[in-house]
Amino acid sequence: QVQLVESGGGLVQAGGSLRLSCAASGRTGSSYSMGWFRQAPGKERNFVAATTWSGGNLYYADSVKGRFTISRDNAKKSVYLQMNSLKPEDTAVYYCAASQYYVPRRSESSYDYWGQGTQVTVSS
Repeated sequence: QVQLVESGGGLVQAGGSLRLSCAASGRTGSSYSMGWFRQAPGKERNFVAATTWSGGNLYYADSVKGRFTISRDNAKKSVYLQMNSLKPEDTAVYYCAASQYYVPRRSESSYDYWGQGTQVTVSS
């Protein structure tokens, strides 16, 4: 089992920045790829970004490309999401997830472990 805990969410004005963190514990010896998803009120949970275990390959949803950056520090068992130029439509609960696939997928079903989520609210 792998436990994931997100932090760093909050309220920010449009144009501002936030950095989300996700700390992993438990059976973290495997080479998990990691992803971030988000779910806005009344909407489905959607892919935001993902990284391979090495951090050498990064993937982004078109809606965040150029504004968000995913990174990881395996020594700290953590993955991060730097969010810049935030927009009101970025408001959502953000979830961290771990996948046993070497190349991360964009579908929820390919992820094995999930955090509880952290709320990000962007005011206009």
